[in-house]
Amino acid sequence: MLNEPSSFPGSVLDAIKLGIWDYEPESDAAAHFAATQAMPGTLEKITVLAQRVAKGLPLWHPRDRRTIEGFNDERMSG
Repeated sequence: MLNEPSSFPGSVLDAIKLGIWDYEPESDAAAHFAATQAMPGTLEKITVLAQRVAKGLPLWHPRDRRTIEGFNDERMSG
């Protein structure tokens, strides 16, 4: 018999606690949380990712912003 965890993870946090490092939530999980338009690498994006982890959600949403294209931030214009 394979050495399997005694329970199936319900979230990313549960998977980490069980030592399952390649856990991917079910594909429809993205329907249960909102995408973010925060720029990658910004404090805003990191905050969103931290909130997702705290809630046991996947880190990435298929519709999260990935590039600077279409970015128009008044704080950047001078």
